[in-house]
Amino acid sequence: MSATSADGGATTVEVVLVKAGATKIRYPAELLHDDGTRVTVRAPWAAPGVRDFGFVRFEPGDVFTEHYWRDRWYAVKEVYAADGALKGWYCDVTRPAVREGAVLTVEDLDLDLWCSADGAAVLRLDEDEFEASGLRAADPAAAVAALRALDGLEALARGAGLREVTEPAPDRGFRSESLSTEVYGTS
Repeated sequence: MSATSADGGATTVEVVLVKAGATKIRYPAELLHDDGTRVTVRAPWAAPGVRDFGFVRFEPGDVFTEHYWRDRWYAVKEVYAADGALKGWYCDVTRPAVREGAVLTVEDLDLDLWCSADGAAVLRLDEDEFEASGLRAADPAAAVAALRALDGLEALARGAGLREVTEPAPDRGFRSESLSTEVYGTS
């Protein structure tokens, strides 16, 4: 698949995940799509070794197809095992993504959601970290947007499913424009 880029440029980007003002991780990713609103990249598991959450293991060989939006307060990551089997979706609640040239920067706001491939397990994660972050006091509007995004992701995972935001529609590319902005944390 060739990359579609809003700026017609790079086919590789560096994803920079920021948390509490510091870079948490940075890694190269293949740019699959950028329509000016949504950026989709693919990258192998970037952290060293295995990370076992108890409900899923991220490990060398896993591949992530990551969907970021410039107008939404979340990112959705499809997680595939080395054999190509979908493990599920890991969703980060974030500020809207910013792409400057070949750098895609995303600020993590601590809240996460996991949805297993079969949709049976939908787990809200790290709500304690969010409460401890001080975001409610430091930036109340961002805290409200973050909680709204988490609620919207959970509703989507329990309803139509996260494929609704990650799969391209055959007639018009990615279908992110068809979703309700109120439900998914944008205004």
